Amino acid sequence: MPIPLKTGAEIDGMRLAGRLASEVLDLLAEHVRPGVTTLELDRIAHEHITRVQGAVPATLGYAPPGYPAYPASLCSSINDVVCHGIPDERPLKNGDIVNVDVTVIKDGWHGDNSRMYVVGETSIAARRLCRLTFDAMWKGIVKVRPGARLGDIGHAIQTFAEAAGFSVVREFCGHGVGARFHEEPQVLHYGRPGTLEELVPGMIFTIEPMINAGRREIKEDRRGNRPYDGWTIVTRDRSLSAQWEHTVLVTDTAYEVLTVSAGSPPPPDFAPLGYNAAGAPVARQGSVATAATAP
Repeated sequence: MPIPLKTGAEIDGMRLAGRLASEVLDLLAEHVRPGVTTLELDRIAHEHITRVQGAVPATLGYAPPGYPAYPASLCSSINDVVCHGIPDERPLKNGDIVNVDVTVIKDGWHGDNSRMYVVGETSIAARRLCRLTFDAMWKGIVKVRPGARLGDIGHAIQTFAEAAGFSVVREFCGHGVGARFHEEPQVLHYGRPGTLEELVPGMIFTIEPMINAGRREIKEDRRGNRPYDGWTIVTRDRSLSAQWEHTVLVTDTAYEVLTVSAGSPPPPDFAPLGYNAAGAPVARQGSVATAATAP
């Protein structure tokens, strides 16, 4: 299928949806603490999306072919859960790390992002994984510009993560996003530079690497005797896993990150949030990364 290109009002709609999705993660930062359940986080997010933002949680009831309908308004992936963890009544514990993935639909446009949160005090190794996964995402983002290739993004992420001693999950990838939750192209987080589709202005897609502290192999979560829920994926070796996600626009000069808000963590020193029409880097002004989300 062709890769949709957005222009004008469509990009403005994606900017709004992206900001709203990021603001949900801002709101949750103060609630991520020991003793709180991910089901409670889901309730808070759902009420904010529907009542305050006047938007729709994209994951609630989402049922792609081969999957049961997803039952919640966010995904909450704790410790060795790689992705698509379903909120439940188990309380978060001191030392946990958790990825929260939120997608909102506003006026027909999807804003998709996720962040890592540290629950209380955790290990140096867990913090390092969260921090370097954040940097790995940005290593991919800064490769975005007209004329570059999708393989450039994946190669940058893979080489950075593997040089740090981590591994990159290969079964899941970033994706185009817009009027549909998942569009073309697929954005791999590994690969060879100079390969795959060429980037052109108007493309919008997510970059969302899943990085494991151990080996890259994953499996369905079938712990204990409970049946597989159809969604939750864990590391095969039970090592910790982390993920960050932004939605990115290819501009005429380079890129613009769409999923930013007042509380989103600032980019690393090597990475501006985007570039203006003259090609000069643009940094966000006056924003503060909360302690809960700081990588």
